[in-house]
Amino acid sequence: MKHLLSALLIMTLFISCKKETNSNNTSEAPSEIPYVAKNEKEIEEYVAKKGLKGTKSESGLYYVIKDPGTGKQATPASNVTVAYKGYFMDGKVFDQSDEKGISFGLNQVVKGWTEGISYLKEGGSAILVIPAKLGYGGSDNGSIPGASVLVFEVKLISVN
Repeated sequence: MKHLLSALLIMTLFISCKKETNSNNTSEAPSEIPYVAKNEKEIEEYVAKKGLKGTKSESGLYYVIKDPGTGKQATPASNVTVAYKGYFMDGKVFDQSDEKGISFGLNQVVKGWTEGISYLKEGGSAILVIPAKLGYGGSDNGSIPGASVLVFEVKLISVN
């Protein structure tokens, strides 16, 4: 069952986020999407509550580099092997890999992973706090409700 859940999450990571649209079917700027401001507030509160000392990128990704690593640098086009644990801000785990990790192309996953993992070198680890606009947007995705902020503890095992 655990492997099935992992496989389902991996499949959803490979699905690109669809562009958010309003009722007139026209594109909205991210600042106009209703959950963006809510996610920003939730992340600020979470970071303060957990005492996380990290960086908020221009895109809105909040990341804490626990260990930058010493090996090869990941890039957004890299194929990587990563061990991870994914959970909601309330601590409920929705998926995790085993210590061997999983391999995938960083250009095939949600934007928050593409950006966050590219800050690491092999052997590095980080906490990524991913707002919905860099995750699955406003749509439900399996067990992940739309507009959810996702937290991942990641370790970059290798750049393949």
